[in-house]
Amino acid sequence: MTVIMERPHGATLTAPASVELELTGKCQLSCTHCYNESGPGVPHGTMTLDDWRTVITECAELGVRLVQLIGGEPTAYPGWADLVDHALALDLGVEVFSNLFHITDKGWAVLSRPGVRLGTSYYSVNAGEHDRVTNVPGSHAKARANIAKALSLGIPLRVGVVRCHDGQLEQLAVQELHALGVENVTRDDARGVGRAGGGQAPTPDALCGNCTRGRLAVLPDGRVAPCVIGRWLGSGDVKDPGGLRAVLGGPEWAKLSASIPPKRAATAGCVPNDSNDCNPASTEACNPAYGIAPATASGKATR
Repeated sequence: MTVIMERPHGATLTAPASVELELTGKCQLSCTHCYNESGPGVPHGTMTLDDWRTVITECAELGVRLVQLIGGEPTAYPGWADLVDHALALDLGVEVFSNLFHITDKGWAVLSRPGVRLGTSYYSVNAGEHDRVTNVPGSHAKARANIAKALSLGIPLRVGVVRCHDGQLEQLAVQELHALGVENVTRDDARGVGRAGGGQAPTPDALCGNCTRGRLAVLPDGRVAPCVIGRWLGSGDVKDPGGLRAVLGGPEWAKLSASIPPKRAATAGCVPNDSNDCNPASTEACNPAYGIAPATASGKATR
C-alpha cells in the first residue's frame, strides 16, 4: 500500500512502508561486525519511552505498515513490551529483531501475541565459530535453543545468516535452520560499517540503494537515518518541532534520498538483502519489500 502525505508547501511524498526503531545500543553480545558497535556497556540513548510512543503514533498516522524494534538488543530496553502493545493497539505490524540470547517468560508472552513477528541472526552450525563472532561463549547454544522455542510457540520467525569471514560454515547453518523448521532464511555478507569497517569511514557503497525508499530508521538519540546501516547519513530529529512528518517533508530528507546511489541490479554481484536482519549480530543492508506482512482491509500489516 502506498500512502501519500502532504509536504509543508503542498507537494506530496510517499510514506515509508516500514520504520526501524533502534531502541538502544545495549546488548549482551559484542559482535565482531556490529554496525552500531553495540555491547553490554553501551547506554540506551536519549529517547524516552514517551518519545518512542510518540514516534509509533506518528508512524500509524502516516500510514506506515510495520515497525521493527531493534538495537542493540531491543528486549534490553525496559519499555520494549509497552511499545509493542502501543503499536499493536494502533493496528501496526511489529517485528522484534533479537539476538535471542535471553528472553524472559514475559518476553515470550509478548512475542507470542498476534501481529508480532520475530527476527534473529545466526552464524554457523559450529558453536565455537558462532561464539567467536558474538564474542560471548554459549551464545550459539542459547540462540539455537530459542529459535527452537520460537518455532514451538508458533511465532513467525525469520533468520538471517551473515557471512563474516572466509571459511565460515554459513551454508551448513542455512541447512541446519531449515532442518529445525525455519522456513524464512536469508544469507548476506557483513557490511563495512561499525566494527566491520576496520576503522575506515563508511561510504554509500555499503548500502543497497533502497535506503529512504520505502523505509527509514529512528536512532536512539532521535535522529532519522535512511536505515540503520546508513546511520552516518542522519537527517533531522523526531524530537524537533513537527516530529517525523516534518523530517520526511523537509528539503534535507529529499536531498539525502537523492544522494544515495540507486539499487544495484541483481547481476551486479552481491546485493544486500535487508537491514531488518541487522541487529548487534548482523549488518545486512535494506530491501523495503522484504518481510513486510500483507495488508489487511484497513491497510495495516497482519502477522
